[in-house]
Amino acid sequence: MTYDLTVRLAAEFIGTAIMVALGNGSVANVDLKGTKGNGSDWMLIAVGYGAGVMIPAMIIGGISGNHINPAFTLGLAVAGMFPWREVLPYLLVQFAGAMVGQLAVVAAYKPHYDLTTNTQHILGTFSTINATKSKLNGFINEFIGSFILFFGALGITKAPFFQNNLGTAHMALGFLVATLVASFGGPTGPALNPARDLAPRLLHQLLPLKHKGSSDWGYAWVPVVAPIAAAICAILLYKTVFMAH
Repeated sequence: MTYDLTVRLAAEFIGTAIMVALGNGSVANVDLKGTKGNGSDWMLIAVGYGAGVMIPAMIIGGISGNHINPAFTLGLAVAGMFPWREVLPYLLVQFAGAMVGQLAVVAAYKPHYDLTTNTQHILGTFSTINATKSKLNGFINEFIGSFILFFGALGITKAPFFQNNLGTAHMALGFLVATLVASFGGPTGPALNPARDLAPRLLHQLLPLKHKGSSDWGYAWVPVVAPIAAAICAILLYKTVFMAH
């Protein structure tokens, strides 16, 4: 069944909102003061983001293709696998959805934002930060993680193994993201998704939080450019090697 653009855009908006809410909600639970999960380890965040991607995929994967990521949309378009006329509408609703998802996190955790004085912990519930303050390391880390994400996502959803059961394929995407957060999450967070980083970062700039500190705009281009570059490379490679025949 093919859905019209309006329905697919609604799916992308809702899916991106759920992904950011569940993903950054898990970060807030670990890092904000006084929460029930405060001080939990990194695996809680890996599970939160893995399921945060898997659940929207299970809900909307069969409707919009479950991009929920501007880098994936752009990479598919560059490879000729998604129409350019739909790219801007997809990107706009992805960014809007990410903002709504982040607003849900702030609404749910507002008392804990007020209690938290560590500005890096507050920013970390919105956007990514390189642990060693290195843009180069941040770019390398985001590129590697994003490359594996997009190559893996295309491989999983296009593989003959899953052709008769795309629901299982979309479930596998959640495990892929959880593994990426567990394996490559140490240096940056990571973003792997321009909308997931940039839209919440903009909200961090705008919202009147008590101890928010800097929004770190000097770093903001890294989690936007690196995933887009990785998506283009990964999708073109997959198409060239596995879809050329």
